[in-house]
Amino acid sequence: MSEAKTAEKIIRQVVKYSFFKLQPEWRRLSAKERSSHVSEYAEVVESARESVLLRSYSTVGMRGDVDFMLWMVHEDATRIMNVHARLNRTALAGYLTSPHSFLATTKRSMYVDKHEHPGSESSRTQIVPRDTPYLFVYPFVKTRPWYALSQDERQKMMSQHIEFGHRYPSVTINTSYSFGIDDQEFVVAFEGNNLQEFMDLVMDLRYTKASAYTLRDTPAFTCVNLPISEVLAALG
Repeated sequence: MSEAKTAEKIIRQVVKYSFFKLQPEWRRLSAKERSSHVSEYAEVVESARESVLLRSYSTVGMRGDVDFMLWMVHEDATRIMNVHARLNRTALAGYLTSPHSFLATTKRSMYVDKHEHPGSESSRTQIVPRDTPYLFVYPFVKTRPWYALSQDERQKMMSQHIEFGHRYPSVTINTSYSFGIDDQEFVVAFEGNNLQEFMDLVMDLRYTKASAYTLRDTPAFTCVNLPISEVLAALG
């Protein structure tokens, strides 16, 4: 079977990371108004779970420029757009900005076939969140010289990179691709149990040869996995 026909059978997903910042004026509204806004917004988020895969995360206390993040996944990008449109019609949306937003799609990696194990990234054309306490998200761009290397050269470096990653089996990576559809080339999202372990993993990866071909891997977001009711309660 040709590569093209095989690809047709693989269902790939659209992945959206939407970060929001609350304007301080909202906190000066009456308690009754704020309660109404929160209830309405939470209701839309909960109902949206029927049409897209959706997870909510708080970033309160983690970064100064964002307060929460919605992670949405579906095969049809318009499903995700419609959820955003519904959220925009809520009263709370009038007090929210979106400082960061990343759009990507899933794709089978060309580098991990020899390193495949149950639940590995190679099979992650379908995202299945583990619902760990933390999600670490950042956009990623490689240097142009990386693409001038041969497949064998890149494979050797990525094999080392993957080997280092396997030293931390409790951390799961979700890599998605953004070529031509957003400003970055990739969006990586790591599911993990604590900040310290993930920091150790990223520090170890700095010593791989592939790391020299990283052009940009910021901004980086530490997101706390919470129900939308708790995410909104943390806003104040």
